[in-house]
Amino acid sequence: MISSDDLFDQIGLPMLKFHWQVILISAIMSSVIFETSRIFSPLLFPKDFQLFKNYTPTNWHIHIVSTVHATIITIGSVLILMDGNLKQDRVFGYSAFAANIYSISCGYFIWDVITAIMYVKYQGISMVLHGVIGFIVIFLGYRPFINYYGAVFLLYEASTPFLNFNWFMDKLGWTGSKIQMVNGIILISVFFMARIAVGFYMSYFLWLDVFSVKESVPIHYFVIYGFANAATSALNVYWFGLMIRSLRKRFTTPEIES
Repeated sequence: MISSDDLFDQIGLPMLKFHWQVILISAIMSSVIFETSRIFSPLLFPKDFQLFKNYTPTNWHIHIVSTVHATIITIGSVLILMDGNLKQDRVFGYSAFAANIYSISCGYFIWDVITAIMYVKYQGISMVLHGVIGFIVIFLGYRPFINYYGAVFLLYEASTPFLNFNWFMDKLGWTGSKIQMVNGIILISVFFMARIAVGFYMSYFLWLDVFSVKESVPIHYFVIYGFANAATSALNVYWFGLMIRSLRKRFTTPEIES
């Protein structure tokens, strides 16, 4: 009988044997946070929840889980980038701490995919695909592979809490308020820095490093990571443009518009 350790070795992901437990715990904790929000959010915002209809309450709880995940991952990613050992081998280096941070995100994506399938009527197939791709990209990192650069791309999540805050404010009737405007400015600033400025800059060095050891990188890694990097980069530019237009639409006064 093949042990789990042997199985992970055979599929080329040997480091997974040390972190599958964290993945499982993360997926379970995502469900716990979701259920906790179902209990306490209506108590904290009783008048607003009475007005919520259909999918909105569920979507609120999903945004709560997303915010908690993004906050943890952002902090963890910053700490990973400060790891001197990983900097010495940015392609094949391994750090137990980094892998545990990735495992938290991997577990979250499992929960996210299951949730997206359950509510595909409201979220659409694109959210299912988003979760699947996010899971695959992280999962293949247990080779190990780009444990250093992975943190750069998980830092994309730094903008997620502010994006979610904006959504919460809309649901609480704070649309167009000063606090939403401040949050919008922070959102756009963090989004640009994390996803476009740093993201594009570090993508260049990622592929320089990967191509320098291309003989040791499986071809399907080039295809999967190349596609994911190109697609997310293009989407980030597109989403940034949408954010700029949305902010102008929300906060431009009629006098200015005229």
